[in-house]
Formats: sequence, C-alpha cells, structure tokens
Amino acid sequence: MSMLSPETIRKLPPLAGIARLEEGFRAALSVEECVRRLKRFHYAFRRLHQIFIWRLTSEPVYELKMAFSLHAHYCAEQVTQLRQRVGEMREPPLGLDTIPHPALEIFFDEILASPDTPGLLFGIYRSALPALHEGLERYRRETHALADHPSVRVCRLALADVEEMAEYGNAAWEACQQEAAHPDFEAWKAILAGALCAAGGLDGTQPQANMPARWHSRSPAVYDGTPKRDHRFPDPYNMGVNAELFLYDESFPPAPKTLMMFYKRLREIDVPEMMASILAETTDKPWSYYRDMTRQLWDEARHAMMGEIGFAAAGVDWPRVMVNFTWSLALNTQLKPIERHAVLYFIEQGLMPKTGKRFEWEVGQASGNPLAALFQDFDWADEVLHARIGRDWYLPAFPDPRTAVEYGDRCWSRVLMGWREWKEQGLTQHRNWWPEIYLQACQHWKIEADARVLAYQTTYESVRADLKNLSASS
Repeated sequence: MSMLSPETIRKLPPLAGIARLEEGFRAALSVEECVRRLKRFHYAFRRLHQIFIWRLTSEPVYELKMAFSLHAHYCAEQVTQLRQRVGEMREPPLGLDTIPHPALEIFFDEILASPDTPGLLFGIYRSALPALHEGLERYRRETHALADHPSVRVCRLALADVEEMAEYGNAAWEACQQEAAHPDFEAWKAILAGALCAAGGLDGTQPQANMPARWHSRSPAVYDGTPKRDHRFPDPYNMGVNAELFLYDESFPPAPKTLMMFYKRLREIDVPEMMASILAETTDKPWSYYRDMTRQLWDEARHAMMGEIGFAAAGVDWPRVMVNFTWSLALNTQLKPIERHAVLYFIEQGLMPKTGKRFEWEVGQASGNPLAALFQDFDWADEVLHARIGRDWYLPAFPDPRTAVEYGDRCWSRVLMGWREWKEQGLTQHRNWWPEIYLQACQHWKIEADARVLAYQTTYESVRADLKNLSASS
C-alpha cells in the first residue's frame, strides 16, 4: 500500500527535522517496552555511579580519582534524566529502585568488588559501558523518532557521555592491561560476559542464558574510606606549610600568593575523597541529594586540576609540592557522614565572606596572573552553588542556620589532626617544601626571589586552615 508523502513548503524539512515523513510510517516500541528498557538504562547508570563513588577514595592514582569524579557526575546526571522521563510516561510507583534482572545485579556487583584497578577498569570501560552504548543505540533505532522524541533526546545526550567516558576508559585500560594478564582474570571476564547474556543483554532484548556463579561478589563489597595516593604524593601526612596564614598576610606580595592558591586548589583532591564517603555511607536520601552532592564532588575535583594546571603554567613540578591527605583521612575515619557534611558546610560558610573566595579572586587579579584570576573567578562561582547545596541538604536537619554552623565547628574541633604524633611515628617530618617551589617559580618567571617570602616556614601545628587556633578549638 502506497502512502502519501506530500512536499513541504519550499521543501523545508518535515517533522521539525526529527525524521523523514516516511520514517514515521512504521510502528515502533510501545510505551511499556520503552519504559522497561529505560529502567534498565537507569539501573546501569545508577550502579556505575555507585561504583565510581565507592572506588574513588581508595584508588591511589590521581588521574583515575579525577576521572571517577567526572564520570560519577555524568552518571548522576543521566540517572536524573531517566528518572524524569520514566516519570513522564508512567504513574507512581515507578519501580525505579527495583533490580531489573538478578543477572544485572551480579554483573555490577562483580565490577564493584573487583580486587584491583585493572579489573575495575575492564569491568567499567570494556564491559559495562559498551553494553550500555549498544542498548542506547538500539533504543534510538527501534523507538518512534517523533512519538518518543523526549526519550530519543535523553538517549542521545546519554550516548555523548557514554562515548566520552569510554574514550578515556579505553586509554586507561590500554595503559594497564598488562597487569591483568593472568588466568583468573580471563575466567572473571567470562563471568561478566555470562551475566550480561543471562540478563538478555543490558537492555534485555537478547536471548537469555543461564545465570553465572558469583566470584568476587560472593561476599558483599565493603566500602573503603581510607584515602590512598600514588607515588607522586610521597609525604601525605606533611602539614609543614600553612598556606592560609601566608595568603592572608598583607605584607606578602600577590604573585607568590598565587602559588599558595594553586596549592590550595590541588590539595582539594581530599574533598572528593571525603565527599565520596558521605555519598557511599548515606543511603536514605532522595535521588536529587546524590545528584547535587556528586556535582559538588566533581567541582572539587575540577578545582584540584586547576591547581595542577596552575603549577605547570608557573614552571613548577607539582609532585615536589607535598600535597597531604590528612583532612580526608581524619574526617573519614573519625566522623559520621552527617558530621563530615557538617564540617564541609562550616568551611563553605567561611568561603563566602569578603575574606574567602572573593579575597582569593582579588589576589589573582592583583597578581597580574590571568590564569590565577580566572581559576579563582570560577572557584568563587562554584562555591555559590555549593552553599546552596548545603542549604538544601544539610540545613533542614537543624532549627536555624547558626545552630548548623556551630555544629560543624564543633565537629571539626573534635577531629584529631596528629601533627606531633605523625612526626613521632616517622610518618612525616613536616618538611618545609615552600622555598624549593617558590625558587622554581621565580626561575620560570625570571624574577629575583623575595628573601622574606623565601623564608616563610609557618606550619599547621597550632593553626588550622580556617585560621582557628587549635589549642583554643580543642
């Protein structure tokens, strides 16, 4: 039977450019089938988000910490979009917390429980993401381009994130796959493949096979909140250079202060490490909580990489900067999740007054270093959002903002930062790395070092990062 396909005025594209008229003639997926597949995609993104968050803190390699932060953010955003789309197509209850198939649970549990980084990278980037990509592409092909356009758009945006994640992950896997070359690894790969087959593919459209047995996930995975760093962080307990006291000392010039700001930015590696622990150990919040907190986690990772770029632009080899993990280590091992959030909120409130992020931006402007000014401009802007996230998800637990801030101050004051103990235990000598870094930058800038700046040697022994005296706070 022939179908009428009239010409449009001036041969303009029909159907708002979504598809050719003839493509709209075919029947396609029902709403029920669309929702079934979308819920599987939702489950996949949500489990991947969990895996990135759970493995971030204990992953030693800096670049992978940063990538996991970004990819967790991408997954959180896609979960949000899929939840919204399913909610547009069906009345509650939506069943979004229901496991679509027990084999998919095994599949993601096995990746989460992978005992090493190569296995983790393979599971995420060479197994889960390709299966998700295949399912999203199949959905776009088989659904009706016009009738289901909102879903098509969600899938198109999701594919862009999946492809970016996969590109990074493939490069990471290529860099470390030799470490995974052993018989047990090949057997484990077969379990992952078998789990996908048992589920009928990630989207459930393929023939289903027998359920595989669990291996790494025979015992449930346990979250490890102890931060780990790679060899480029040789002195992670070092608290030998108090950046804040230098930064707020009006007698020091702006240019060297940019180095301290780059240090403060790079040191923000510990914020994703700490925030991941809050997300991993807080299980009773609505999804928008996890979405917002993951966005902040990614912002803090961005700030750390701004510090990395800043040091490189200043001619400084950043591994010579003794970036510590003492803050994330102390909070993750000494405080409950709500107490960690309290400390985070307390610190954020101190960043918004004139002596906080605005001051750092003004230092960047005064330094004549356009990169420092740009980074502090965006760092300041990000804190506006982070303050709002704190108001949305932390403040409601308290009768008023003052009580919430005071609670955060008390929580931080209870944290034991063992400056003397770490030194006595031989974990660090709190070496003053500042003169070496400052001289390296001066050589790059082709300027004479300022003798007073070079002699700076104040530590964090008695004054914490918000300039509060530790003896008074304890």
